[in-house]
Amino acid sequence: MRKLLIAMLLLGASTPAMAQQNIERRVDRLEQEMRAVQRRVFPGGAGATVDPEIRPATPTRPAVETGDAISTLNARVDAIEAQLARITGQVEEGGYRLRQLEEQVNQLRAETQARTAQPVAADPAPAAATMPVMEPIVERPSTPAPATAADPAEAAYNAGFRLWEQRNYAAAQTALTQVAERYPRSRWASWARNLAGRAYLDDGKPATAARIFLSNYQDDPRGERAADSLFFLGEALVRLNRRSEACPVYDELEQTYPNMRSFLRERLPAARRAARCS
Repeated sequence: MRKLLIAMLLLGASTPAMAQQNIERRVDRLEQEMRAVQRRVFPGGAGATVDPEIRPATPTRPAVETGDAISTLNARVDAIEAQLARITGQVEEGGYRLRQLEEQVNQLRAETQARTAQPVAADPAPAAATMPVMEPIVERPSTPAPATAADPAEAAYNAGFRLWEQRNYAAAQTALTQVAERYPRSRWASWARNLAGRAYLDDGKPATAARIFLSNYQDDPRGERAADSLFFLGEALVRLNRRSEACPVYDELEQTYPNMRSFLRERLPAARRAARCS
């Protein structure tokens, strides 16, 4: 009986020590997990951590380890473990949301770059403030034709010219395009295509005008208004805010047509300044 009593006393004395060792192991594990969380939240390294706001008080006398004290410590460690689990979950959720936000930003950036790289689809309004003031270039033939012109192509061109002169641009575009289609081998076809481009340019449609000017120059480079179309092609590109493409057009005009008409040569320096050519 005495030996049994001694064994029970020894067992009772060792229970607080075993409980304390268990708590110490749990606290060590909590410290390791907290350091891992801080490394994840503060990847900058040393110095970028959060110090605990609550520190253990310095005991003034040796603590007496009783069953109630150990139970209280266990409850507090359980609460710390639960709070650490919630913090870890919040950190992981925040990282996931941050990755989603970065993906959305990258997708938006790619879509914006794709839209800005697309060619101009519509005819923007002409930038009148950046264009030099020029006198209108008259597209009337050097020898005006009589009312009953013998050449039907010339008569049709004169009718389109009168519409353009009256600023009836829509009707002029249709009439002059028909002249070029109906009389493709006539000398007036070059005149009609060039003036049709002028009608679109004056109507605030520089993209369409640029296509007509380029076609008139490429299809009939020896036409009487091929040089004019090359000149106005540069002006249309400036209005489309494509100045870097207008300068080579003006260079080609000077190289291909060194004997261009005087009113083109006189207006070429101002056109180069509008295109900001070097």
